[in-house]
Amino acid sequence: MGLLRPRQVPGAGFTPDPGVTLRGKMIPGIGGSRRSFLQSVAAAGLSTVAASGIAKAQFIAPPVSSGPSKDASTDVPVSIEVKARPIPWFDRHDHDRVRFGALEYRSGLVLTSPFPRFGGLSGLRIDAHGERFISFSDRGHWFTGRILYEGRAMTGLADVESAPMLGPDGKPITARGWFDSESIAIDGSFVYIGLERVNKVLRFDFSKGFTRARGEVVPLPKAASKLPNNKGLEALVFVPKGEALAGTLIAISERGLDENGNLIAFLVGGPAAGQFSIRRTDDFDISDAVLLPAGDLLILERKFSWLSGIGIRIRRIPLRSVAPGAVIDGPSIFEASLANEVDNMEGIDVHLTAEGETVLTMVSDDNFSLIQRTLLLQFTLVG
Repeated sequence: MGLLRPRQVPGAGFTPDPGVTLRGKMIPGIGGSRRSFLQSVAAAGLSTVAASGIAKAQFIAPPVSSGPSKDASTDVPVSIEVKARPIPWFDRHDHDRVRFGALEYRSGLVLTSPFPRFGGLSGLRIDAHGERFISFSDRGHWFTGRILYEGRAMTGLADVESAPMLGPDGKPITARGWFDSESIAIDGSFVYIGLERVNKVLRFDFSKGFTRARGEVVPLPKAASKLPNNKGLEALVFVPKGEALAGTLIAISERGLDENGNLIAFLVGGPAAGQFSIRRTDDFDISDAVLLPAGDLLILERKFSWLSGIGIRIRRIPLRSVAPGAVIDGPSIFEASLANEVDNMEGIDVHLTAEGETVLTMVSDDNFSLIQRTLLLQFTLVG
């Protein structure tokens, strides 16, 4: 979702329904470089991050093929060039400063590409080593590849490919008028993508063709369809084994508001399906979310005004506070503005290094605008 879009009408409340199935399970209250890429866990599912009990998503290896097409007009994966320019410091004025709230700046990149569909990146998921990634644009295209490093600093991307997201009929989802793909969550070989404008969630089984997999529509609460189409589903988190909400897909709206002006979110599937709220403060909207290895939920937020420009914030919220009917809140652990190297930050993920450091990676959506940038930023969580 871009920053410069008109305000929409707030969403409505949750209406329970008899129930449907998701991955064969009844959901109460819910209405009707190629071969090495993302090393395989087709049978093993998720890998475990250290001894935390929180599972870290890894990704399915792509099917063996004769290589991608170079024709950007086709609907098959294409190899693309992505150039990277380093961002040596995060504070535009104080280049010696590295600590920002509970985060310490590691490195950053400005990404550009001659490929016309590159841009609009709205989320990402990274493997347990912080290298292989899955990202996507809000115009319904996958981007997959590998992050390159020198020491702890990112230096570029390699093996980048793009492919259109396919719907249930095997055609690009944009052919249905489905676009504004804004959020991502992973459960083993299953990749969930949230579509904001139509307020739907698609589930892709990457064991069946990798980015050529067809998306299946996931049943959501009726209230999800009533979210504003320009401020709807913006963040997805899948809760892994080891947590009380294991098996739950958490779906969070950007600015769908309940009767008290708080942000609407849903628990889909799992042991306690329903609706809850995230307290909205200081005019921030939600742009993404991710689980920390320790089990806390990180909420990436942003705001924009013509007077103050862009504001970015991350809140840390205990996952144990999430429950149907709850209004959850947590402290800000990071804030940034145009005094820092930020843009329209829309995606966040986390991984652990071999040294045990918790690294946050953020990506920005440039809205395919000449005056915005695609940024890839990394920080160490130190507080």
